[in-house]
Amino acid sequence: MMKWLLRALCLVHLMMTVPTIAQAQESDLELAEYYFNQGMFEQAKLYYEKIYKSNQSNKVYQNYLKSLIALNDFEQAEKLAKKKIKDNSKDAKTYVALGSVYKQFNKPDLAQEQFDEAVKKVEPTQMYITSLAREFDALGEYQYSLKTLEKGKAQSKDGYQYAYELANVRGSLGDLAGMTESLLNLLEENPGNIQLVQNTFNRTLNLQDNPADVDMLRTQLLRKIQKSPDSDPIFTEMLLWLFLQKKDFAAALIQATALDKRLNESGARVISLGDLARKNEDYTTAVKAYQYVIEKGPMNDNYTLARVERLQTLKEELVKKPGINTAAYTTLESDYETTLATLGKSPGTAMMMKELAHLKAFYLHKTDEAIALLQEAIDIPGLYGRQAALCKLELGDVKLFKGEMWDASLLFSQVELDYKEDMLGHEAKFRNARISYYSGDFEWAQGQLDVLKASTSKLISNDAIDLSLLITDNFNMDTITAPMEMYARADLLAYQNRFEDASITLDSIVNSYPMHSLMDEIWMLRANMFYKQAQYDSAKTCYEKIIDLYFTDILADDALFKLAELYENVFGDKEKAKQLYERLITEQPASLYVVDARKRFRILRGDAVN
Repeated sequence: MMKWLLRALCLVHLMMTVPTIAQAQESDLELAEYYFNQGMFEQAKLYYEKIYKSNQSNKVYQNYLKSLIALNDFEQAEKLAKKKIKDNSKDAKTYVALGSVYKQFNKPDLAQEQFDEAVKKVEPTQMYITSLAREFDALGEYQYSLKTLEKGKAQSKDGYQYAYELANVRGSLGDLAGMTESLLNLLEENPGNIQLVQNTFNRTLNLQDNPADVDMLRTQLLRKIQKSPDSDPIFTEMLLWLFLQKKDFAAALIQATALDKRLNESGARVISLGDLARKNEDYTTAVKAYQYVIEKGPMNDNYTLARVERLQTLKEELVKKPGINTAAYTTLESDYETTLATLGKSPGTAMMMKELAHLKAFYLHKTDEAIALLQEAIDIPGLYGRQAALCKLELGDVKLFKGEMWDASLLFSQVELDYKEDMLGHEAKFRNARISYYSGDFEWAQGQLDVLKASTSKLISNDAIDLSLLITDNFNMDTITAPMEMYARADLLAYQNRFEDASITLDSIVNSYPMHSLMDEIWMLRANMFYKQAQYDSAKTCYEKIIDLYFTDILADDALFKLAELYENVFGDKEKAKQLYERLITEQPASLYVVDARKRFRILRGDAVN
C-alpha cells in the first residue's frame, strides 16, 4: 500500500513539473528572440546556447548562428555549422550556412567550396531548388542562385518551370537581356502571367529614360513574334503595351489594328487607344484610330461611337489652336451635319448634337440654329435624363451668350433642382451664381459660391473659389459698387465675344476709378480678349503688366503661366517659356499651376516625363 502511494505521489509531482519545464523553455525562447531582435546578441547567445541543446529547429539554429557571427565568434560559429552538416549531410542548406560563416569572416575560398557543395547536394525538385536559390539570394550570392536554378531547369521536364526565378536573379546580376528572355519564356508558357510580367518590366527596366532598355525589349518581342507568327498573339499585346509606356501612340496603333484584325475584334481596343491618344493631345493618331473603326462599316458595334469620337477629337484639336479659323470651323460644322444625317438624331447622337450646337453658337455665331438644335435634342424620345440635363446646360450657355439671361437662369435652375446632390446640380448652381454676378447681385452670388467651394468636383470648386475671390477682393457694400458692377458687365460682354463693348466698359473703369483694386483683373480680362482675337502681342503686354505691377496680387501666377504658354505655343520661344515656368515654380510655390508648370518645364528642359 505504501509503495503504491509513493508511486502515485511521484506521478503527480512529475505531472506538475513537466508543464513547468515546458513553460520555462518557452519563456527562454521568447527572451532569446527578444534579445536577438533588439540586436543584443550577447544575451541572445546565452539563451540560444541553452535552448539549442533540446530544440534544434531551423529558426533556433539560424538565430544562434547569426548571434555568433555578430559577436565575431568564428570558432564557435564554424563548429556549430559543421556539426549541423555532420547531423544532416544531405541538406544543401547546411553547406550554405557554413559558407555564410566563411563569407562573413572573409574566407572567400572556403565559402566558395561550401556553396559549390550546396549546389551539388540540392535535391532536384522545384521546392528544394527554389528554396536554396532564395538562401543564396539572401546572401547576395546571385551567381550561385543562378547556378542552382539552371541546374533545376536542366533536370526538369518543363523548361519554363523556373522562368520567373531565373528572371529575378538575372535582373539582380544586371543581366537585363537575360531577365527579359526569362520573363518572355514565362509568358510564352502561360499568357495569363502578362500582368506579372508587365509589372516586373516596369519595376526593373527604365522604359521612360533609357532607349537601350526599350530597344532591347522591342527586339526580343519582335524575335518572338517572328519565330511563331501564328501562335498566341500575347507578344503583339506586349509590343502594344511597350509603345503605350513610351506614349508612342502612332506605333501602338499599328499593333492595336493588327490585333484587331487577327482576333476579328470589333474595334473596341482601337477605340480605347484613340481615347488615350486624344487625352495626350496626339490628335492625328486619335483620328486615325477612330477612322479605322469607322471603315469597318455601319454594322460594326462601335461604328457610331467611332464617328462621334472622331468629330469630338477634330473639334478639340481646333479649339486648342490659337485664334478662330472660321473656315476650319465651317468645314467641321459640315462634317458634323453630314454625320448626323447619316446616323440620324437619336439618344445615341444627342451629345453630338450638343457639340455641334456649341460650335455653331460660340465659333460661328449661329445662335438661333444652336438653340433650335439643342431643343430638338432635349425633345428626343427616350433621351436619358443626364443627357437632357447636359443639353439644358449647353442651351443655358447659348441663351446667356445671346443675352437672354433669365431664360438661361431658368434652365440652370431646372438642372439644379433635378440633380441637387450631383455634379450636374453643382455645375448648374455655379452657372446661376455667375449670372447673379453678371447682373450685379454680388451678395447672392457669393452665398452660392460659398456652398460650391466645398464641391467634390475640383474643377467646380476651383471656379467657385476664383469667382468668390474676385468678388471678395473688389466689392464691399460700405464703399461704391459701380466699379464692380461695370467690371461684371464687361466680363459678360467678353463672354459674348462683344470685345469692343467690353473694352469700352473697362476703359470707363480705368478713367473713373484709376486706383481701384480691379486693375489687375482688368488687365487679365483684356489679355484674354486679345488672345481670343489672336492679338498675341497685345495679350503678352497685358500679362507682363500684371507681372510687373501686381506681382503680389492673386492673378500674378495666372499671368506667369499664361505668358509662358504664349511663348511656348504661339511664339515658339521655348527658352523664354522655360524661364517663366521656372519663375512660377520658385516665386509662386502655392499656385495651382505649379504642377503643370513643373511638368512643362521638365519637358522643355529635355527630361522624360511620365
